[in-house]
Amino acid sequence: MQNPTPVVELQAGSTRLAVAPEIGGSITRYATERAGRTVEWMRPASTDALAARSAGGTASFPLVPFSNRIRDARFRFRGREVRLARNFPPEPHAIHGHGWRAPWAVVDRSEARLTLEYRHPAGDWPWAYVAQQAFDLSDERLRVRFAVTNEAADPMPVGFGLHPYFVRTPRALVRADVGPMWEADENVMPVRIVPPPPQLLLRGAGLNPDVTALDNNFTRFGGRAVIEWPEWRARLRIDADPVYACLVVYTPAGRDFFCVEPATNCIDGFNLAEDGRTDTGLVVLDPGDTAAGDVTFTPELA
Repeated sequence: MQNPTPVVELQAGSTRLAVAPEIGGSITRYATERAGRTVEWMRPASTDALAARSAGGTASFPLVPFSNRIRDARFRFRGREVRLARNFPPEPHAIHGHGWRAPWAVVDRSEARLTLEYRHPAGDWPWAYVAQQAFDLSDERLRVRFAVTNEAADPMPVGFGLHPYFVRTPRALVRADVGPMWEADENVMPVRIVPPPPQLLLRGAGLNPDVTALDNNFTRFGGRAVIEWPEWRARLRIDADPVYACLVVYTPAGRDFFCVEPATNCIDGFNLAEDGRTDTGLVVLDPGDTAAGDVTFTPELA
């Protein structure tokens, strides 16, 4: 029987990466096998998630042409009102853009490298664009380069990022180089800027996802986050290029995962920018221009 969800597998030394182009260009597994043990650096996709072609059940999926939510699925840009599909019912908002719900095409592949492409025609999102993800795997690290090109005739607002899921253990810790936090309302929409939890900061004690429930956006992301699993004697360093100005930390209560998401724009950043805020991370691309940036995941085993 033909596999209904083809997965592209990359290998470098003892490290493996699996990507499902047809399931939103998502990573389905990132793991290292060493000294008789296997460490899953991201939550592996379940068989059910693969069968259902659910990007939300994978290890990581791409965010484009915006990260997280746009309030009430609409925004204004330079006098134009844009109305989007409410694509995550029953939420009234638009979430995570287009790429995670669409197939990506393989444009280049080798044993340890893979490039995927997603082309989006103009529609309710009134700008045509092309997005690429380039995965570069070594035994020491995984680098994901994200690029978005405006193929429309007019300037296009855009945001992009990655939505990785990590395995939750009782002693897991997260630290990050972040600035102020957007406090969220009951619909996970930003309402006011507040200080970040001190334990989350790089010099803090570390934020335990089992202790602190968050679904918040952090501004002034300095490009560095660290995840530790003391039970495994393992840690994962995340380094992001400066275009990734925001970080979302999602630690839902009672779940077996947590997320640390580098993104260029903050939650509802398009509307906040229209209201005059200058710290939203919104990128504006002229016709033919490209925005790009790397996120590098570096595992460390004791």
